[in-house]
Amino acid sequence: MPKMKTSRSAAKRFKVTGTGKLKRNKAYKRHILTKKTTKKKRNLRKSAIMDPTNVKNMKKILPYL
Repeated sequence: MPKMKTSRSAAKRFKVTGTGKLKRNKAYKRHILTKKTTKKKRNLRKSAIMDPTNVKNMKKILPYL
């Protein structure tokens, strides 16, 4: 059985927490920031936990994470 390949783009975007959950960064923080409130931009800085519905697919493309 050959080794499985990790999706390198996904490996750069997601980290695993101590309890095994996947951590991700929030979207909508790159441009068109003038119309977004300071509070919204501040909350977009924080990381989020990946939704459980996507975890199964993510474990498949990140086999060694």
